[in-house]
This record gives sequence, structure tokens and C-alpha cells, in this order.
Amino acid sequence: MFNPDTDFIFPSRVIIKLRDLRGEGWRELVEHADSSDPMDPDHLAFVLMMVRVNGCESCNTDSFRAMRGCTSCSIQTLERSAESEKEYLRKYEKAQKDIQKYQIKRK
Repeated sequence: MFNPDTDFIFPSRVIIKLRDLRGEGWRELVEHADSSDPMDPDHLAFVLMMVRVNGCESCNTDSFRAMRGCTSCSIQTLERSAESEKEYLRKYEKAQKDIQKYQIKRK
């Protein structure tokens, strides 16, 4: 089944739709990531974090998640999660460090 909202990994176009799913710190993070250039390390870190949170690497075209689309999957994952805003901000910081390590390695 084809869903035009399904991408290979978490798409940047979904970032802003996640703005109101946690508190003020999360909202600021989402707005910053959304307004950043797609190749900016902060933007990439947000995408990496969401790939990990959503389990994008295990999604495939036959999965229920793919049939619903990336937007619905991301919103539902965050809504159903018992993790706090603080935990998500830590996940983001971890993704930032991983992006930095990767960029250093590539130089």
C-alpha cells in the first residue's frame, strides 16, 4: 500500500507537527530544529533522535507504521510514550554528540 506520507526515515517536514506534544523546552527544540537548515548539525540531531525514537530503521512498506505514515507514527509514538520531556532532551543531546563524532570522523 502506498502512502505519500511515508518516507525512508523520519522526514524533516514532520518536525513542526510535533511542537505541542511536550512542554516548553520541547517546543523550543522543535522550533529550532524546524527553522534550521537541513544540513545543520542541530537539525540532523533532531532527525537522528526521531529515527531512534520511532524505530524508523525497522519500518518497511508492509508495516502498519508505514501504512499510517510518518506523521501519524511520530505523533502516536510521542503521545504514547511515558518518557518525560527531560528524557527526550537527553536523547537529543546524545544525538548531537553522535552527529559531532561522525562529522569529526569524516574530516
